[in-house]
Amino acid sequence: MDVKILISGDSAVSVQMGSEISLEVNQLVRMLFLDLKRSPVEGITEMVPTYASLMIHYRPEKITYSHLKEEIEKRLAGMEQIEEERHIVKEIPICYGGEFGPDLEDCAAYEHVSTQEFIRMHAGHEYYTYMLGFAPGHAYMARFEEPFHFKRREAPRVRIPGQSIVVQLNLSNLIPFDQPCGWNIVGATPLAICDYTKEDPFLVHAGEWVRYVPVSQREYGKIKEDVRKGTYRLKTYEKAVE
Repeated sequence: MDVKILISGDSAVSVQMGSEISLEVNQLVRMLFLDLKRSPVEGITEMVPTYASLMIHYRPEKITYSHLKEEIEKRLAGMEQIEEERHIVKEIPICYGGEFGPDLEDCAAYEHVSTQEFIRMHAGHEYYTYMLGFAPGHAYMARFEEPFHFKRREAPRVRIPGQSIVVQLNLSNLIPFDQPCGWNIVGATPLAICDYTKEDPFLVHAGEWVRYVPVSQREYGKIKEDVRKGTYRLKTYEKAVE
């Protein structure tokens, strides 16, 4: 394992597990994150997992850099004994096309398929959540089958609606708030992606899996009303790790 522990200012280190974006590298990041979460080190104040690294913020008056580095190296040496994370799947309803997905037809044309075939390709596989970033609850997710061939739009939009679902290549992100974005919008979810009225504000967390479930515009409206009433229950289940 080629790991680098890099100093990031006077109160943080970045533990880089690799230089590529891959499920294998990200799961090493998750394993270290979970180990430090389950058995905390005094002085660590926050941890931020990303694609291939774990940023660790700490209080220098509580733990020195050298002691923190030593503790991280000890945890890394015992990685094989760390229990793997559960395979949690969340089903996210999505209404494709129309006002919710203005780029759907263009994306299907890029792939030389019908819109229905495009929807099958997009919704037919589970997505792994690498990390949350850019905005609170903004999930960066990828599937590992049937990647698309197009990338970002040539001209980014200054503002797209929150709850949009955007795509490029094998990636598909959840947009929590109105924000700028250069990705292609194919649909929207009626669910709140980030809701600070809840104890846990985020719909999806790093390390979880998502399966998109296509719904009609009528179903979208009903689910949105159920969300408003607080009666909607997100379908979540655990799959056996292969």
